[in-house]
Amino acid sequence: MIPPVLPTYNRAPLSFVSGEGSWLTEADGRRFLDLGAGIAVNAMGHAHPALVAALTQQARRLWHTSNLFHIPEQEALAERLVAETFADTVFFTNSGTESLELAVKMVRRHFHDRGEARHGIIAIEGAFHGRSNAAIAAAGSEKMTTGFGPLMPGFTQVPWGDHDALHAAIDDSTAAILIEPVQGEGGIRVLPDQCLKGLRALCDEKGLLLVLDEVQCGMGRTGRLFAHEWAGVTPDIMMVAKGIGGGFPLGAVLATEAAGAAMTAGTHGSTYGGNPLACAVGCAVMDHVADAEFLADVRRKAGLFRQKLEGLVAAHPDIFGEVRGTGLMLGLKCRAPNADLVRAGHDAGVITVPAADNVLRVLPPLTITDEEISEAITRLDQAAAALSPSAEAAT
Repeated sequence: MIPPVLPTYNRAPLSFVSGEGSWLTEADGRRFLDLGAGIAVNAMGHAHPALVAALTQQARRLWHTSNLFHIPEQEALAERLVAETFADTVFFTNSGTESLELAVKMVRRHFHDRGEARHGIIAIEGAFHGRSNAAIAAAGSEKMTTGFGPLMPGFTQVPWGDHDALHAAIDDSTAAILIEPVQGEGGIRVLPDQCLKGLRALCDEKGLLLVLDEVQCGMGRTGRLFAHEWAGVTPDIMMVAKGIGGGFPLGAVLATEAAGAAMTAGTHGSTYGGNPLACAVGCAVMDHVADAEFLADVRRKAGLFRQKLEGLVAAHPDIFGEVRGTGLMLGLKCRAPNADLVRAGHDAGVITVPAADNVLRVLPPLTITDEEISEAITRLDQAAAALSPSAEAAT
């Protein structure tokens, strides 16, 4: 018999009932060090006082009115994002998937209004942009698309890092290139700065829009507010979600005036997008993650964490192959099955997240302390030791 909750997830046998900072408490009282942060969502950790205060204060005033009216909190967050980024305008959504849907519409409407028959979007193999029809069509993987055809047309995928394939995929119908500066689900693959610069130059040369998916790698995760800042280039359109709400459902599409101007009244909408509750929390998140000192500390802690992870890999060469990533978006390329390491981590009281290419993602809250980083290594070491050949032989 099908359960009350549609069984689309293979859930771990854990039920968390509370959280504080980098820690989660299970229903049976066990405490877990959270290196998953809700898949890079809880940027400020669990129950951060500033976010709790913003949410509760707004909840006492007003929850929802719809976008038929001006929403002061939405306007304040949009102004803050415009001030801190390349963008001239922002549309708020409830998730990264919704942001992808609008980004696709924005690209196609842009060229429609210019009278150009361009609709094709080039994406990258191994990408993840969500689970909607457009999102799975963009990613194109068999795992996500099987059984859901016919897929939305107009997407082409090229291999990661294959410049020749990318150039060959461009034709007169191409409208945009869609890419994650750091692939998360794809296995913590970091796009080199020179490649992102090259993509910007290529889009300018061919008259294409550059669309960046910073749903997972944005909002301070790499030590800059957004990952593309490291390359010194800007996109035309950017998708944001996860960390922007600190755990409250919130997403956004940021765009230049040129890219977004065709999205006039009636071309898009959202009942809940940009509601007062979400945007009040988003403003509180921005107060922290856009702060230069906060980001500098993220970079410092990222260096410390990576150094310790390198030591972990050296101590367990039969379990781990290498450390990947940037900032606090890190990954351990595994030799043992990553799913086994996730389960061993649960036994050691630490939460991690699996990814493609047999990678174990390490995505802690940006507020993790130095002491918690050391504790994380201790618990990951316990998990690795439990899977070592000598430990298995002893059992």
